[in-house]
Amino acid sequence: MDSKKSFKQELLAQLYAPYKHCTCCPLGKLGRSQVVFGEGNPDTKLMLIGEGPGRDEDLQGRPFVGRSGKLLTRSLEAIGITRKDIFITNIVKCRPPNNRAPTEAERMTCKKILLSKQIKIIQPKVICTLGASSLLGLLDKDKIKITQVRGKKMLWEGIIILPTYHPAYILRNPKELGTLIADLTLAQKLSEGGG
Repeated sequence: MDSKKSFKQELLAQLYAPYKHCTCCPLGKLGRSQVVFGEGNPDTKLMLIGEGPGRDEDLQGRPFVGRSGKLLTRSLEAIGITRKDIFITNIVKCRPPNNRAPTEAERMTCKKILLSKQIKIIQPKVICTLGASSLLGLLDKDKIKITQVRGKKMLWEGIIILPTYHPAYILRNPKELGTLIADLTLAQKLSEGGG
């Protein structure tokens, strides 16, 4: 591991240490097994941010490992990206009960104490948000229709944001798989300086 990558990994470990049993928002007391911080290359130019951990993620302590995660992994591999090359996390790091969408307060709390600091350490060139909740949480907005903004570049604090569908949506709407892959391809291209 190169020194820059290991330095960023150490910074992330220091960031996570005080929050392994976080109760800063209601999600910390609503039955989660563990905090799912995220994983991947801390020195990547491409970061993916989803909504929140589901049952499988909560049990394994890793983001996107259930059915949605398997679809995401296959979609990334189809365009030549492995999970270890990028960084994958969620807006909230604890599983919302019954996989409900995180509330605004939950999103804001987690963004303030963890997500914003993760982004500052990793310094991605592009963030691909997966689904409306992750985009809402990142931009601090109340309402966004993902169908209207997906695939459109935005700028947030000097970082290119590229919203796309959540893999769970693709599982329900398989005809949109090509759209997800096209958006991931564009995100990769933008992170490499193209587009």
